[in-house]
Amino acid sequence: MNPRFIVFDGNEGCGKSTQIKLLHDHLERQGEPVLLVRDPGTTRVGEMIRHILLDPANTDMAMRCEMLLYMAARAQMMHELIMPALKAGKTVLSDRFVSSTLAYQLGGDGLTAEQIRAVGDIAIGGHWPDLTIILDLPVEKSRLRVQAKFQKQTLFGTVSQPPTKDRIEERPVEYHVRVRENFLAQAEREPHRYHVINADRAPDAIHADVLKAFAAV
Repeated sequence: MNPRFIVFDGNEGCGKSTQIKLLHDHLERQGEPVLLVRDPGTTRVGEMIRHILLDPANTDMAMRCEMLLYMAARAQMMHELIMPALKAGKTVLSDRFVSSTLAYQLGGDGLTAEQIRAVGDIAIGGHWPDLTIILDLPVEKSRLRVQAKFQKQTLFGTVSQPPTKDRIEERPVEYHVRVRENFLAQAEREPHRYHVINADRAPDAIHADVLKAFAAV
C-alpha cells in the first residue's frame, strides 16, 4: 500500500463533497484502505469547534481567533485520526485543510501567509498533505450553487427557505472573490503540492481529472 494524504479544497459550492466521495468510493472498490475526514470536524473536539466557527451568531469573532480555532481543530484531527491512519497504511482524504485558512483568513487582522503557515506547521506537526486538489469555480457560479441550497421546489415554483447560511457563507461577494484568488495563488506558489481542476463541468469529467492527479502522487 502507498498511503497518501490528499486534500480537496476550493471556494463555496465548488463540488468538494461530491468529488471527495467519488474518490473515496473508487479507492474502496480498488481495495485500498481509506479514511475520509472533514476539516474542521470529524473528532468530538473538532465538531464542537466547527459549531463555534460556523455559528452566524458569532459576529464578534476576530480573524486571528478564527484562524487559531481552525488550527486547533486540525491539531486534534491530526493527533486522533490522520496520523494513526497514515501509519496504518491508509490513504487519508480531507475535505478542506490548511489551504482553506490560507484562502479564507489571509489578510484578516493583518494575517500573512507566512504567519498562517507557521501556525499550521505547529498544528499539524509538519505533516503537510501530499497533494491538495483545488476545485476552481467562478465566484458568480459559486454563489448560485450556494443559494440553491437555501431554496426548495414547490408546485408553484421556487421559494426561499429560512436563512441558514453559516458565518462564512454570509460574507460579501468581494470577500469570496479574494478567497478564490488566494486559492489560485497557493497553487501557483507550490505547483508540486497543488493541482487545480476546473470545477465548472460535469461531475464525471471532474472525477476523471481527479483520478489522474491522484495517480501522479
